[in-house]
Formats: sequence, structure tokens, C-alpha cells
Amino acid sequence: MRIGPRNDYTVSNIITCDGHNEIRYLGTYIVQSRQFKCSLDYAKKLFFRSLNAIFGKIGRNVSEEVILESIKSKCIPILIMA
Repeated sequence: MRIGPRNDYTVSNIITCDGHNEIRYLGTYIVQSRQFKCSLDYAKKLFFRSLNAIFGKIGRNVSEEVILESIKSKCIPILIMA
């Protein structure tokens, strides 16, 4: 995979299992393009999955402080690590 002005030139056939033009390096998804790009789609998907799980368990019957503490302790680390 190439990043930069020569990203369109093919060197050899690399076949990925999902067919995307991105690789994961140290938890960050790097996308093939003319400029350096990172994809945050996977991190956002994990964040909203954990957020929906919290809301599914506690519902609307608890205070805002409890909801914010749950989000801070369970969801924010997912964004930092992914």
C-alpha cells in the first residue's frame, strides 16, 4: 500500500480478506490515498456499540451524573484505545 502522489501505481497484487484499501497499524486504520489519512469508522462503531449497551441496560430512569460517569468509564477508553 502506498501513501502519496504515487499511490495509484501498483507494485504487486495484495489481496486483503475484506477488499478494503486500509491497514491497521498500532490500533489505527491507515487509508491508501494521496495524503496521509486515518479512518475512524471502526473506533466510532465500537464507541456507539458500547454507548447503546449502556443505554439499553440503564434506560432513562437514572440521573445524568450516573450516565456521564458510565460513559466516561466505559466508552471514552474505547475511543482512546481504538
